[in-house]
Amino acid sequence: MGNIKKVVLAYSGGLDTSIIIPWLKENYDNCEVICVSGDVGQGTELDGLEEKAIKTGASKLYIEDLNKEFIEDYVYPTVKAGAVYESKYLLGTSFARPIIAKRIVEIALKEGADAICHGCTGKGNDQVRFELAIKAFAPNMKIIAPWREWSIKSREEEIQYAEAHNIPLKITRETNYSKDKNIWHLSHEGLDLENPANEPMYNKEGFLELGVSPEQAPDKASYVTISFEKGNAVAIDGVKMDAVSIVKKLNELGGANGIGIVDLVENRLVGMKSRGVYETPGGSILYHAHNKLEELCLDRDTYHYKQQVALRFAELVYFGQWYTPLRKALSAFVDSTQETVTGDVKLKLYKGNIIDAGVTSPYSLYDEDIATFDEDEVYNQKDSAGFINLFGLPIKVQATKGLIKE
Repeated sequence: MGNIKKVVLAYSGGLDTSIIIPWLKENYDNCEVICVSGDVGQGTELDGLEEKAIKTGASKLYIEDLNKEFIEDYVYPTVKAGAVYESKYLLGTSFARPIIAKRIVEIALKEGADAICHGCTGKGNDQVRFELAIKAFAPNMKIIAPWREWSIKSREEEIQYAEAHNIPLKITRETNYSKDKNIWHLSHEGLDLENPANEPMYNKEGFLELGVSPEQAPDKASYVTISFEKGNAVAIDGVKMDAVSIVKKLNELGGANGIGIVDLVENRLVGMKSRGVYETPGGSILYHAHNKLEELCLDRDTYHYKQQVALRFAELVYFGQWYTPLRKALSAFVDSTQETVTGDVKLKLYKGNIIDAGVTSPYSLYDEDIATFDEDEVYNQKDSAGFINLFGLPIKVQATKGLIKE
């Protein structure tokens, strides 16, 4: 299939990419296959990956530690934007793809590769996210997407191919959920989840990996205080931590209390609806705490306009448009709004619930003297009559003209 001598493969060691190595060699004239795994917090999934890649035909494997850059340069900016896709999805897979693809391009260029290959299906969003990032940094690089070329039609056929080529798999036909894991989240798709009428088996052993279900959470609440500086979380319970450590700590706290489990039927970019279960324990806490602090520190107009920006920002991330002028411009706007988003947020975690337990900031716009229901000396309630008359003037004019209809 063309003059392809060296291919760099985005490699996870999962079902798709495991069988892609021999498939590439069979279909692209025994080309050299170099694997790249971006470490964004997959944990034990990376164990034994090099040996497996080499045994199945790769010439080498790069494992790139991207955790710090992932959290600081992709996750935190998205949290500060308040970006949530379709009110539920905290974008765990979405913003991990651009940073991985960027590093793959860098290695492909260094290695003098003729093509970059990924294992994304033709039905999913990840193919778009990977390929838009590749186009941003290597616009003329050939992209190979086996799911758009090979005759394999299902995950069952993939397993059969793996068995025929003696490729070891960590899954079985019974536990063959399609999963994506990183330091921020874990997603589950496929099998019984493909029917939205089916309740997810949260309490089934091995289903949830980042925590427990709310029913299994402790009967006693846990408290946590998160400190922010200019919109970025910098400490937990008064202890300064780096960004990666903060996410890991919040994952532990959230997971233990059944926080951050979402069942979502989402609208994919390619036009179909898909159903998935997401575990994002630490991320759910971080989003909640950040928004709580913004309630205190942002003026009304900025807060409301930022909510509109958050919707567009979430779409850009979900659609794989991280490396675009608009995303960069929106991040600049968001950063300007975060200058005063500094303070402490105390939360109570209890059986899947995140409950506000107090918030303070040196930049608080809340004035108890003005807001009090008790007697005060700073707010003249008579002023509101003139304000209402002016604010309601358009309605009054329309009403006098008989233009107001029920």
